[in-house]
Amino acid sequence: MSVPSDISEKAQARTGVDRITWAAREMPVLGLIRARFAQDQPLKGLRVAACLHVTTETANLALALRDGGAELRLCASNPLSTQDDVAAALVEEYGISVFARRGEDSETYYRHIHQALDHSPQVTMDDGADLVATIHRERRDLLTGVVGGTEETTTGVIRLRAMAADSALGYPIAAVNESNTKHLFDNRFGTGQSTVDGIVRATNVLLAGKTFVVAGYGWCGRGLASRARGLGAHVVVTEVDPVRALEAVMEGFSVMPMVEAAEIGDLFVTVTGDCHVIDEEVLEAMKDGAIMANSGHFDNEIDLEALQGMSEAKRRVRDHVDEYRMGDGRTLYLLGEGRLVNLAAAEGHPASVMDMSFANQALGTEWLVNNAATLQAQVHDLPDSIDEEIAKLKLQAMGIGIDTLTEEQQAYLSSWETGT
Repeated sequence: MSVPSDISEKAQARTGVDRITWAAREMPVLGLIRARFAQDQPLKGLRVAACLHVTTETANLALALRDGGAELRLCASNPLSTQDDVAAALVEEYGISVFARRGEDSETYYRHIHQALDHSPQVTMDDGADLVATIHRERRDLLTGVVGGTEETTTGVIRLRAMAADSALGYPIAAVNESNTKHLFDNRFGTGQSTVDGIVRATNVLLAGKTFVVAGYGWCGRGLASRARGLGAHVVVTEVDPVRALEAVMEGFSVMPMVEAAEIGDLFVTVTGDCHVIDEEVLEAMKDGAIMANSGHFDNEIDLEALQGMSEAKRRVRDHVDEYRMGDGRTLYLLGEGRLVNLAAAEGHPASVMDMSFANQALGTEWLVNNAATLQAQVHDLPDSIDEEIAKLKLQAMGIGIDTLTEEQQAYLSSWETGT
């Protein structure tokens, strides 16, 4: 049965199926949730619009939602993150509506968001909050039908909390990113590995001996700094938060202002969730041959307008590598057009870590549906019980057992009488 869609490379659908199946091998928690969903049908008839990276891992989430009874429409949350064979497989082999083409321009990107919204969703699923923002700006007629939404990224949660603070948020959002089984693993281990993977694939540079500047020491920055150090790089961290900066120092990293790091850095990666972290002043201070990449959600962490204005010439020297010839003779390099380098130049996070993130998405959707009537139009954390369930299932799948408290230990922890 044909479904509404706008995709490329339909002929690659079978290849997409093989890759989706391969990813599923590393996603046992989501597989267990999918099996329960198929039996219990907790999302039966629920219209869901999802704006996510269209990858093999996302495909397995889409299948879990479909098997749970949801009527899903999926669009891309980044123009360079779509895997066209996966999009083709979802449409041609699995009957799921997808509106995503790798390399789509901004006009097409937002057209696809509107097409995902055209079936009047009851639940939204976001990676960066563009879907939610579009509803509130341009499709307010849909607000009355939406019972809730989920958000997976740090950047998106920041945007949505700002909306809630302005009393502009029209329905409750589950902040999937705030769950421990999401940000402690996805942001740290997933971003760390996949960002390094994207940089190496794009450039083939040796990280050992290089000065590697990490802008931002949140969970993504922690993971990235750790992985770069593990490959022999000299890691410099830049921060605006004094506590995080102190933590980076105590963990053995050099910490300094970005404009100082610019003078010594060989590679720069932004993971802050803020804009213009690398601005004109920093670009002026960078040495010849410096390489820049971004692993934050939006492509504004590096001031691309300033970079373009300062350069006399630009050319593509490798896939995903643009060379900028500056007016003073220096050459600077930008990876992945300043977009998420781990998805633009590589395949994104490994499936094993996305297993937990998308388990949160699936269970978060079920929780929203069951509790929508009592939730205010605010940003809500998912219950700890969901975190614990996902962690237990992941440990079980890895063949790892843990201790349990005895009755005596439980009583001791809940009492106050015993002392020295």
